[in-house]
Amino acid sequence: MDDQSAEITRDSFNTRIGFILACIGSAVGMANLWLFPYRIGQFGGAAFLIPYCLSIIFIGLVGVIGEMSFGRAMRTGPLGSFKKAFLRRGKKHGELLGLIPVIGSLGIAIGYAVVVGWILRFVVGSITGAVINTTDSAVYFGKIAGPLGSIGWHFTGLALTFVIMLMGIAKGIEKVNKFMMPTFFILFVLLAIRVLTLPGSIEGYRYLFIPKWELLAKPKTWVYALGQAFFSLSLAGSGTVVYGSYLKNTEDVVSCAKNVALYDTIAALLAAIVILPAVFVFHLDPTAGPPLMFITMPNVFKMMPMGYLFSIIFFVAVLFAGISSLMNLLETPVEAIQQRFKVSRGTAIAVVAIISASAGLILENGSTLGTWMDIVSIYIIPLGALLSGIMFFWVCGPGFARQQAQTGRKKQIGRWFEPMTKYVFCGFTILIYILGILYGGIG
Repeated sequence: MDDQSAEITRDSFNTRIGFILACIGSAVGMANLWLFPYRIGQFGGAAFLIPYCLSIIFIGLVGVIGEMSFGRAMRTGPLGSFKKAFLRRGKKHGELLGLIPVIGSLGIAIGYAVVVGWILRFVVGSITGAVINTTDSAVYFGKIAGPLGSIGWHFTGLALTFVIMLMGIAKGIEKVNKFMMPTFFILFVLLAIRVLTLPGSIEGYRYLFIPKWELLAKPKTWVYALGQAFFSLSLAGSGTVVYGSYLKNTEDVVSCAKNVALYDTIAALLAAIVILPAVFVFHLDPTAGPPLMFITMPNVFKMMPMGYLFSIIFFVAVLFAGISSLMNLLETPVEAIQQRFKVSRGTAIAVVAIISASAGLILENGSTLGTWMDIVSIYIIPLGALLSGIMFFWVCGPGFARQQAQTGRKKQIGRWFEPMTKYVFCGFTILIYILGILYGGIG
């Protein structure tokens, strides 16, 4: 099959809003809901928001524009895109480097599926009342996250995700995200309103929005804000490249990227506005780390009036975010297998499903899972993002990236494009990679 015929038969997003919502769904995940409130708690509230927002605007947005444009330009995921970038320079075997973001995406997806299984179990536990009726939330979560503690839930979450993906891009991923993402935001707004009415929540808002300026003088605050912004937008040279490959040439990539960055940030702030004031109301620890979602929040719901109802709303919203992100992560290896071996979508999904389920069994333990996710997110994910940036902004040649980002856009992209993409983004991605290794993970 040649490139032209592959493009003709290739599935695509039907609407611009569908594409944007799918990309928002890929970005809105555990980095927003699990890690972001923890980081704010860890680094003194609004002091963290300032470098975070600056990093989103000047680094993250540029990266999203690049990955979307790269995928659309090449009409394929990282495996094919890297190969075509090399061919533009008369070189072969670019797909070997393209394996890195594919492996990174699959690696994170395998671990992420375990977490989605936990969330699914918490959804059912919220409905049955088990989440708020348990006497010890730490013990409850410990059993779920213990060795082989959630195999059935883990596989059910994978099955739900793959069923959606089997429907295709437009009829599956796009249509489901059109429902899940607006619903996610509505549910979190309802939670935010409820938390606002709790007596004593003002202390949480003070903590969140009044900066502790002295923390801005600490390099660690800026380092973790940069890492949080980078990983929150799912920059990995994989999922966003693949989704971009399904985008029509008539769409404005820059505008789409701005919407993704904006709503991803809103989602992170919504999570913080819900979680941190509630934690303060009930005098719990805002720096509790990853247990903030699975131990601290259930304790909040136990003490909150109508906690049963709001625990259901919370974990349903988190489940939507989890599944939308998992679809994006799994789409990268599925697309790679389809394009490389010229097999049907169903066959590619079956292969990825077997790999994901088999490898996931090894990770059915909270401590093992944490180690796995750290290795993939520190050593592989940022490397994939860096390689993708180098391929698009450097290897493809002068003017190519600008031309592709300009496609579908009426307003001319300014002179900022080349210095911000070739030097600032690629330079900071190298920095993120090095700092991630030195700090043992920053996002």
